[in-house]
Amino acid sequence: MLRSHASSTNGLFAGLDVGTTTTSLLVASARFLRNAVTGQLEIGEVQPVYRPDPVFTPFLGETLDIDSLTTRLDAWLEEAKLSPASMVAGGALVTGLAARAANAASVTRIVRQRFSDSVVARADDPCLESWLAFMGNTLGLSRAEPERAFINLDIGGGTTNIAWGENGEVRRCGCYFVGARHFQFEPGTYRLRSLSPFARELLADLGLHATIGSDMSRPVRTAVLDFYVKLLEAAVTGERWPEPESSARRHCQVEFKAPSRDQSAATAQRPIVTLSGGVGELAYRCARGDPLPGTTAFGDLGIDLAQRLCASAILGHDLTSHVPAALGRATVYGLALHSTEISGTTLFLPRPELLPLNDLPILGSLSANSSSDDLETLVGLATRGTAGACLRVRGELADTVAVKALGERFAAVLETSAFPVEKPLVLLVAGNFGKTLGQYATRWGRLPVALIVLDELPDRPAHFASIGKPCQNLITVAFHGWEGRLDE
Repeated sequence: MLRSHASSTNGLFAGLDVGTTTTSLLVASARFLRNAVTGQLEIGEVQPVYRPDPVFTPFLGETLDIDSLTTRLDAWLEEAKLSPASMVAGGALVTGLAARAANAASVTRIVRQRFSDSVVARADDPCLESWLAFMGNTLGLSRAEPERAFINLDIGGGTTNIAWGENGEVRRCGCYFVGARHFQFEPGTYRLRSLSPFARELLADLGLHATIGSDMSRPVRTAVLDFYVKLLEAAVTGERWPEPESSARRHCQVEFKAPSRDQSAATAQRPIVTLSGGVGELAYRCARGDPLPGTTAFGDLGIDLAQRLCASAILGHDLTSHVPAALGRATVYGLALHSTEISGTTLFLPRPELLPLNDLPILGSLSANSSSDDLETLVGLATRGTAGACLRVRGELADTVAVKALGERFAAVLETSAFPVEKPLVLLVAGNFGKTLGQYATRWGRLPVALIVLDELPDRPAHFASIGKPCQNLITVAFHGWEGRLDE
């Protein structure tokens, strides 16, 4: 892919993944590059700067040990000799069963305290996690075979996050409570130490019994693994839920529905299945014939589940022909390099001191065809918000005449509305006409409104956006609260 280096700038990007089993950090250097073909800004020339070994996520019972996490994060930052203020962008995400802990939101607090809002932190956003894992693990393979669909299953300790995409674009996401650590053992044995609520319900639904402090028998393990693999196979193929269906539905956080075969050229063939996450990495080792760790070496069903995935004709079919690079670090790579988008250089930002803005709701969309009534409704919704709001501008506007017409209609609505002067209103635009649209929408700065127009942004199916401070004349935007379908 051709890139223009004349307009490139350097930056450091950080990703932090607090998962059910492990916590991982990645710091990478990269450059903002202007694609010479598309004209879009993108991240390239990525080089890992600091990549410590993952550590087990610390828990105190069923809650996260925030003090231990804080100590670990600070130790990593000190060891790397990196100033958090030097970070341009990135993300932190609490995933899997860790995201269900009562104090999961505390992780976002300690991240924001240290990274000065340059790293956007979220807890429990399963479709965002699915998208990030695909981007961190399968992006290169997907772009190398643009006519073929890919499905990535990111399988960790608590969840399996699924994403379907073609030519590097994710179209569908889903999440299931299938993972290695619902059943925890004394390492090296099958003596049960703990069961997650999902594990207890599954055993009851299957009519099986397992006791804490006793060995979990082979027939019980086999039945549990059968259920997990059949559920994932059904999700990937669109076949009927495995029995008991009631248990299958309880394991579904966001249902995954792949496009039907008549919706795109890529669906005419069987999709390539890739895996990531800790269990996925073990499955690739199994497929290569590499030695695996001993019985329950990690104190869970990860090794057993990986072997069953490898043996599956559906989930293990492509483990030797299509091997991604990130594997167990897919989510943290996605967080560091793909959790934020870059606004173009023709943005409208008359008051940069308003930034950063966190967790602004995206209330709706307007376009060249939006009526004045439509615009009044959207501005009215934004008026009722407490800290500001975002609106999408869908589609490319054909020319400056169309930009002017939309901007002047929007200005007329703002003039007669009761929109608060100090409350930020952000327009998210796909084309590179942000500055022009902003000028017309504010009557060339005469309207007393805190309007921001960020352009050259992809249309992400999200409910919230966080906008970073200006850095090297660029603005980063992170989306969260994603939908399972990204193509509507």
